[in-house]
Amino acid sequence: MSNSHLFLKSGFPRATLQNGLGRYVCQLQRITIKYCKTSGCSKGVRNFLENQLLDFSTKNPGVVVYVKPRRHRQPVIVAEYLNGDRHWMCVRSFTEEQLTKWIGLMRTQNANTSAVRMRKHWHTDWPSIQGAWTPFTHQHPELTNATFPNSKYSKPLDVGQSATDKLLELFERQKIDDKETPKITQQ
Repeated sequence: MSNSHLFLKSGFPRATLQNGLGRYVCQLQRITIKYCKTSGCSKGVRNFLENQLLDFSTKNPGVVVYVKPRRHRQPVIVAEYLNGDRHWMCVRSFTEEQLTKWIGLMRTQNANTSAVRMRKHWHTDWPSIQGAWTPFTHQHPELTNATFPNSKYSKPLDVGQSATDKLLELFERQKIDDKETPKITQQ
Protein backbone atom coordinates (compact mmCIF):
# COMPACT_ATOMS: atom_id res chain seq x y z
CA MET A 1 0.00 0.00 0.00
CA SER A 2 1.28 3.44 -0.93
CA ASN A 3 1.59 6.38 1.40
CA SER A 4 1.34 8.94 -1.39
CA HIS A 5 -2.21 9.79 -0.34
CA LEU A 6 -0.88 11.27 2.91
CA PHE A 7 0.37 14.36 1.08
CA LEU A 8 -2.86 15.06 -0.80
CA LYS A 9 -5.60 17.30 0.46
CA SER A 10 -8.47 15.31 1.88
CA GLY A 11 -12.09 16.11 1.25
CA PHE A 12 -15.53 15.03 0.20
CA PRO A 13 -16.77 15.20 -3.39
CA ARG A 14 -18.90 18.19 -4.22
CA ALA A 15 -21.93 18.05 -6.43
CA THR A 16 -21.04 19.84 -9.69
CA LEU A 17 -24.67 20.53 -10.60
CA GLN A 18 -24.85 23.27 -7.98
CA ASN A 19 -22.18 25.33 -9.74
CA GLY A 20 -23.45 28.91 -9.70
CA LEU A 21 -26.95 27.89 -8.47
CA GLY A 22 -28.81 28.76 -11.65
CA ARG A 23 -26.13 29.23 -14.25
CA TYR A 24 -22.73 27.78 -15.05
CA VAL A 25 -19.75 29.71 -13.68
CA CYS A 26 -16.41 28.92 -15.31
CA GLN A 27 -13.94 28.06 -12.55
CA LEU A 28 -10.85 29.02 -14.57
CA GLN A 29 -9.92 32.58 -13.69
CA ARG A 30 -6.56 33.08 -15.35
CA ILE A 31 -4.21 31.12 -17.60
CA THR A 32 -0.55 32.00 -18.13
CA ILE A 33 1.32 30.61 -21.13
CA LYS A 34 5.11 30.78 -20.76
CA TYR A 35 7.27 29.86 -23.76
CA CYS A 36 10.57 30.46 -25.56
CA LYS A 37 10.56 32.35 -28.86
CA THR A 38 13.39 30.32 -30.39
CA SER A 39 13.36 26.87 -28.78
CA GLY A 40 12.17 23.88 -30.79
CA CYS A 41 10.19 22.43 -27.90
CA SER A 42 7.97 25.56 -27.88
CA LYS A 43 6.92 25.21 -31.52
CA GLY A 44 3.45 23.87 -30.70
CA VAL A 45 2.87 26.70 -28.21
CA ARG A 46 3.93 29.30 -30.79
CA ASN A 47 1.57 27.76 -33.36
CA PHE A 48 -1.26 27.83 -30.81
CA LEU A 49 -0.56 31.49 -30.06
CA GLU A 50 -0.54 32.42 -33.75
CA ASN A 51 -3.58 30.41 -34.84
CA GLN A 52 -5.97 29.80 -31.96
CA LEU A 53 -5.35 32.20 -29.08
CA LEU A 54 -7.68 34.91 -30.42
CA ASP A 55 -10.49 32.38 -30.94
CA PHE A 56 -10.01 31.02 -27.41
CA SER A 57 -10.04 34.49 -25.83
CA THR A 58 -13.16 35.61 -27.74
CA LYS A 59 -15.05 32.40 -26.84
CA ASN A 60 -14.03 32.67 -23.16
CA PRO A 61 -14.23 36.34 -22.11
CA GLY A 62 -14.21 35.43 -18.41
CA VAL A 63 -10.74 33.87 -18.63
CA VAL A 64 -7.75 36.19 -18.53
CA VAL A 65 -4.89 34.97 -20.76
CA TYR A 66 -1.32 36.07 -20.09
CA VAL A 67 1.47 35.30 -22.57
CA LYS A 68 4.98 35.47 -21.16
CA PRO A 69 7.97 34.83 -23.44
CA ARG A 70 11.17 33.80 -21.67
CA ARG A 71 14.53 32.66 -22.99
CA HIS A 72 15.89 29.14 -22.87
CA ARG A 73 13.10 27.69 -20.73
CA GLN A 74 10.62 24.92 -21.35
CA PRO A 75 7.05 25.94 -22.18
CA VAL A 76 4.67 25.91 -19.24
CA ILE A 77 0.96 26.53 -18.69
CA VAL A 78 -0.23 27.79 -15.30
CA ALA A 79 -3.99 27.74 -14.65
CA GLU A 80 -5.41 29.67 -11.70
CA TYR A 81 -8.94 28.95 -10.46
CA LEU A 82 -11.51 30.94 -8.50
CA ASN A 83 -10.83 29.10 -5.25
CA GLY A 84 -7.12 29.99 -5.37
CA ASP A 85 -5.76 26.67 -6.65
CA ARG A 86 -3.00 26.74 -9.25
CA HIS A 87 -2.28 23.94 -11.69
CA TRP A 88 1.13 23.93 -13.36
CA MET A 89 1.74 21.86 -16.50
CA CYS A 90 4.86 21.44 -18.62
CA VAL A 91 3.91 21.34 -22.31
CA ARG A 92 7.30 20.57 -23.82
CA SER A 93 7.08 19.34 -27.43
CA PHE A 94 3.26 19.40 -27.43
CA THR A 95 1.53 19.86 -30.76
CA GLU A 96 -1.01 22.60 -31.34
CA GLU A 97 -3.89 20.11 -31.15
CA GLN A 98 -2.66 18.61 -27.87
CA LEU A 99 -2.29 22.07 -26.39
CA THR A 100 -5.82 22.98 -27.47
CA LYS A 101 -7.22 19.87 -25.77
CA TRP A 102 -5.32 20.47 -22.52
CA ILE A 103 -6.35 24.13 -22.33
CA GLY A 104 -9.96 23.06 -23.01
CA LEU A 105 -9.70 20.56 -20.18
CA MET A 106 -8.31 23.16 -17.80
CA ARG A 107 -11.14 25.50 -18.78
CA THR A 108 -13.90 22.98 -18.10
CA GLN A 109 -12.61 21.16 -15.04
CA ASN A 110 -13.39 22.07 -11.48
CA ALA A 111 -10.36 23.32 -9.58
CA ASN A 112 -10.41 20.93 -6.64
CA THR A 113 -10.98 17.62 -8.45
CA SER A 114 -7.49 16.74 -9.60
CA ALA A 115 -5.48 16.52 -6.39
CA VAL A 116 -7.93 15.64 -3.65
CA ARG A 117 -8.09 12.28 -1.92
CA MET A 118 -11.76 11.42 -1.84
CA ARG A 119 -13.01 10.04 1.44
CA LYS A 120 -16.18 8.59 -0.08
CA HIS A 121 -17.09 7.53 -3.59
CA TRP A 122 -20.52 9.14 -3.38
CA HIS A 123 -21.97 12.37 -2.04
CA THR A 124 -25.47 13.41 -1.13
CA ASP A 125 -26.94 16.48 0.51
CA TRP A 126 -29.42 14.30 2.47
CA PRO A 127 -27.58 11.26 3.83
CA SER A 128 -29.57 8.15 4.65
CA ILE A 129 -29.26 6.26 7.91
CA GLN A 130 -30.20 3.04 6.12
CA GLY A 131 -27.04 2.77 4.06
CA ALA A 132 -26.36 3.04 0.36
CA TRP A 133 -28.84 1.56 -2.11
CA THR A 134 -27.63 -1.02 -4.66
CA PRO A 135 -29.54 -2.83 -7.43
CA PHE A 136 -29.42 -5.96 -5.28
CA THR A 137 -30.93 -4.38 -2.17
CA HIS A 138 -34.44 -5.84 -2.52
CA GLN A 139 -33.57 -9.04 -4.43
CA HIS A 140 -34.28 -12.51 -3.12
CA PRO A 141 -31.25 -14.14 -1.43
CA GLU A 142 -31.45 -17.16 -3.78
CA LEU A 143 -30.04 -14.98 -6.57
CA THR A 144 -26.69 -14.63 -4.80
CA ASN A 145 -25.83 -18.32 -5.21
CA ALA A 146 -27.56 -18.93 -8.57
CA THR A 147 -25.49 -19.67 -11.65
CA PHE A 148 -26.66 -18.21 -14.93
CA PRO A 149 -28.10 -19.07 -17.40
CA ASN A 150 -30.66 -20.58 -15.05
CA SER A 151 -33.94 -22.12 -16.25
CA LYS A 152 -35.85 -20.74 -13.27
CA TYR A 153 -34.70 -17.10 -13.61
CA SER A 154 -33.91 -16.95 -17.33
CA LYS A 155 -37.26 -17.81 -18.90
CA PRO A 156 -38.86 -15.11 -21.05
CA LEU A 157 -41.79 -13.11 -19.80
CA ASP A 158 -45.21 -14.15 -21.09
CA VAL A 159 -46.42 -10.91 -22.64
CA GLY A 160 -48.61 -12.41 -25.35
CA GLN A 161 -47.85 -10.76 -28.67
CA SER A 162 -44.31 -9.69 -29.52
CA ALA A 163 -43.46 -6.16 -30.67
CA THR A 164 -42.64 -7.37 -34.19
CA ASP A 165 -46.02 -9.08 -34.52
CA LYS A 166 -47.76 -5.94 -33.27
CA LEU A 167 -45.96 -3.77 -35.85
CA LEU A 168 -46.83 -6.17 -38.67
CA GLU A 169 -50.48 -6.12 -37.61
CA LEU A 170 -50.52 -2.29 -37.55
CA PHE A 171 -48.88 -2.17 -40.98
CA GLU A 172 -51.48 -4.53 -42.49
CA ARG A 173 -54.30 -2.52 -40.93
CA GLN A 174 -52.84 0.69 -42.39
CA LYS A 175 -52.67 -0.86 -45.89
CA ILE A 176 -56.34 -1.86 -45.66
CA ASP A 177 -57.34 1.64 -44.49
CA ASP A 178 -55.43 3.23 -47.38
CA LYS A 179 -57.32 1.09 -49.93
CA GLU A 180 -60.73 1.97 -48.45
CA THR A 181 -60.26 5.76 -48.43
CA PRO A 182 -61.20 7.37 -51.77
CA LYS A 183 -58.57 9.47 -53.47
CA ILE A 184 -59.46 12.92 -54.70
CA THR A 185 -58.10 13.84 -58.11
CA GLN A 186 -57.97 17.33 -59.55
CA GLN A 187 -59.35 17.99 -63.02
